[in-house]
Amino acid sequence: MSNQEKFIAVKKAARHLASLEQDTINRILLGLAEAAESNIDYLLTENKKDLDRMPSTDPRYDRLQLTGERIKDIAQEIRNVASLESPLQRVLEDRTLPNGLHISKVSVPLGVIGIIYESRPNVTFDVFSLCFKAGNACILKGGSDAEFSNKAIVSLIHGVLEQNQIDHNSIFLLPPSREAAAELLNASGFVDVIIPRGSQQLIDFVRKNARIPVIETGAGIVHVYFDQSGDLEKGKAIITNSKTRRVSVCNALDCLLIHEDRLKDLPALVRPLADKQVVLFVDEKAYQQLQDQYPAELLRVAVPEHYGTEFLDYKMAVKTVADLNEALDHIARFSSMHSECIVAENPEQQQRFIREVDAAVVYTNVSTAFTDGAQFGLGAEIGISTQKLHARGPMALREITSYKWVVAGSGQIR
Repeated sequence: MSNQEKFIAVKKAARHLASLEQDTINRILLGLAEAAESNIDYLLTENKKDLDRMPSTDPRYDRLQLTGERIKDIAQEIRNVASLESPLQRVLEDRTLPNGLHISKVSVPLGVIGIIYESRPNVTFDVFSLCFKAGNACILKGGSDAEFSNKAIVSLIHGVLEQNQIDHNSIFLLPPSREAAAELLNASGFVDVIIPRGSQQLIDFVRKNARIPVIETGAGIVHVYFDQSGDLEKGKAIITNSKTRRVSVCNALDCLLIHEDRLKDLPALVRPLADKQVVLFVDEKAYQQLQDQYPAELLRVAVPEHYGTEFLDYKMAVKTVADLNEALDHIARFSSMHSECIVAENPEQQQRFIREVDAAVVYTNVSTAFTDGAQFGLGAEIGISTQKLHARGPMALREITSYKWVVAGSGQIR
């Protein structure tokens, strides 16, 4: 069967998903969680085939790697999604007009969601569970790096669907080729929206080549600004966690901005990063403070290209700023509008940062690692939207629905 024929089959499957009872949906999701845990050895064996083709020093290796613990966490996230309230058939608006027409606005599935992503096989589980809960079918185009892992996961999902007499075309995995990506991007009439998850290059490619609506997600060039009023201990913990909790994710810290009056505290702020072997690319003022205070082999003088880089690695830029104005200007120039943080005790500085920073998520005295659907109480996420139309920030169940107007009358004509 050609990909075009599969697109038709997925579109047909989506019509039936919209009418499934929530009890059925939840039972199937719980069955998938159990199947994932029961097949850990199989999933790890297939994942190892992918890992064996990638050097362990590659920044993408951590994203690609599955472990028994990670699979158990994925299964728990699927259970969390099953436990959430259905996003469908919610009455968003309801009123009766003077002419007697009763008008309501009701949430419905988007339909068929296409996902293009790179070396993160957990996305396959996350996308399916969210799409299925919200009555959407999905077409996935993963990267070649995760080919064996994705095939194994989708085969597991197909098995659970078939056991429950649900059309397995509710999820379709395309081959990991450029030709398949082009077909998906041009599947007008079959796919309702495309969501790219991955590097800025991937997102740019999708935006430029898609003939169907795109929701941009993923790329995170993340800043923490340590203000003149910042608390040293809070700052140290926030910077360390934002940078090193997991360096390969989009909410990881890329650039620390520090008020020049607090430069004397810079060695203490970044000292925990040395234990994690984080390489710092710093400006001249910061270099003078860190020289002999930070391991020489991990300290570099920054060049312009280091600012505005999403490192996805144990690397971070440091920039000294004169005040909040300069910090805001720097963020406006280099941010990808993902997650931005201020460490400050001055409430006026906090509020100005919140008002003026243009990002999907803005933090005051909180690690940027919290930009995550599960951490926001949304269950798993389908991505972090960095655009402003339809959805922004962590996209979970409600963000992958649309709505329809339902109008009831008693024979009125116009």
